[in-house]
Amino acid sequence: MEPDSRAPPFPWARVLHIGLCLLRLPPSTLWAMTPVEFHAASGGLVPRDPIAVTRAELGDLMAQFPDASAKA
Repeated sequence: MEPDSRAPPFPWARVLHIGLCLLRLPPSTLWAMTPVEFHAASGGLVPRDPIAVTRAELGDLMAQFPDASAKA
């Protein structure tokens, strides 16, 4: 059996939600954008690397903001 080589369907509902609801773009602006412009406007150019916290920074945060439920 061959793997399905078809591309997934375009996520129109997601694009419309992001463009019209989250970014609050007027429809004419949304439809005038290129895919690259939309990608950039919706945060696609932001690096996906998570913000790393070192062990020392975590220790400092835990000391500064102790968890009250852990004292039980």
